[in-house]
Order: sequence, then structure tokens, then C-alpha cells
Amino acid sequence: MAMRFCILGSGSSGNAALLVTEGARVLVDAGFSARKLGALLHAIGESLERIDAVFLTHEHGDHAAGLDGLKKFPHIRIFANEPTRRAVQAGLEHRPDWQIFETGARFRFRDLEIESFAVPHDAQDPVGFRFTSGHDGDLLAPRRSLAWLTDLGHAPQNVRECIRECEVVVVESNHCPELLKADLKRPWSLKQRIAGRHGHLSNAAACELLAGVASPRWRRVYLTHLSRECNSRAAVELAFAGVRGALSGCEFAVVAPGETTPFYEL
Repeated sequence: MAMRFCILGSGSSGNAALLVTEGARVLVDAGFSARKLGALLHAIGESLERIDAVFLTHEHGDHAAGLDGLKKFPHIRIFANEPTRRAVQAGLEHRPDWQIFETGARFRFRDLEIESFAVPHDAQDPVGFRFTSGHDGDLLAPRRSLAWLTDLGHAPQNVRECIRECEVVVVESNHCPELLKADLKRPWSLKQRIAGRHGHLSNAAACELLAGVASPRWRRVYLTHLSRECNSRAAVELAFAGVRGALSGCEFAVVAPGETTPFYEL
């Protein structure tokens, strides 16, 4: 086993995933309360006591809300860049075990290699991650990579290159433009932010990204961070029908809000 992975939850109400290797158990984002994170982990046979670290993409609450409650688990290291740390720390009563990296840096944590890369989103210094573990030529633990890419308004070339050589890609497919325009709850300014170049990827934009890269290495793509009101599983399935056909060797998983996925072994 190089890595096992599952998404605990994805959407505007919270985002978090669990990545397990031989030597580490880490969360990617912690956008639920610590109580909720504990319950989600318990449901899959894990626990916060066994988590070694959290990797934060940015400071927004649906990605970092659990940090305050994690004061009960001081052994958990929190990896973030300095602007994200500063923004999150301002709302905390305790000081977590911060592990600071520079955006664009490559570094190691136990048996994980991590590469951070900048993404265009309306946060202090948002990032995506590429996680790699295993060894070339090792049949029991082959070298495998996973890219985590949520909360971005468009996909520059650096993003495309970072997801090209991965076996698994987690990417947001946040909204259907027609449903966003028709939504009566969101003010026009918020709709502009969501659809802007530092907002969120629409179904069509996420589809264009994947079709434009179309790596033969991809084994599974998770489509995540779906808006409850401005998207639907049916809209995502329709938008990706063509790219699914072009990537016939790759499985696609649409992750609805409130859904926890089964473990996937890379």
C-alpha cells in the first residue's frame, strides 16, 4: 500500500479528507468542527487521536473551522503557509503546532512527499497540494501521487502541470452557471465573486481543465465542492459526459455535499 484515501466531506458547509500511508495519517483541510471530524473519522474506523497532521489549503471556515477544537489534540501538527497561519491564528485561543512552508515548496513529512502550489482564490495565500508516497519498483508500496485542488477561479499552467503526473486528482466542480444565475438567495455581488477568476470552478471550467490535461496516468478523478443550491449531481454528470469518454481508463466519482466516500487504495 502506498496510500489510502477518502473524502470525509466536501462542500460549502465543510471540506476534509483523510490520507493514510504506512507512516502517517493526515487530514487535508479541517473544515468541520472537531466534534464533527471525530464523528466522521469514527464512522470509518479512525479517530482524531490517530491523526498526525493537518494540511491547510487556506483560511476560509469551510476548510479550517476545526482548528479551534483541535486544541484537545496537541500532538497534531498543522501545516500551512505563513499568510494562512496568520489569518487562522487570529481566530484561535490556543497556538497549534504550526509547521510553516513557503508556497511552491516541496518538503517531507514522514513517508509523504508534499508539493504545494499556488491557486487563484480570494484568500490570503491559497494553495493546492500534491502528495506522493511509495517507491518506484516496489510491488507492495509503489510510488503513487494524489493532487488536491479545490477553491480556485481558474486553472493557470502551474496547476495543470501539478495534476498531470498524478494517479488521483481531487478537483472542485462547484457550480452550474445557469443555476447560479437563477439562484434567488445569493446577491449579485456574491454571484460575481463565485464566478470570478478568484472564485470557484464551474462544471464547464473543471471539465475544460481535465480535458485540456487528459493525463493517461489518472486512475480516478473526484469531482468535489459541489454547491447545494447552484449545482447537482445530474448537472455534473451531464457536463462531464464527453471527458469521461475521452478518459475511458479513469474512474470518475462525483462527491455530493454531505457524502463520505469509501476508502480508495492508490
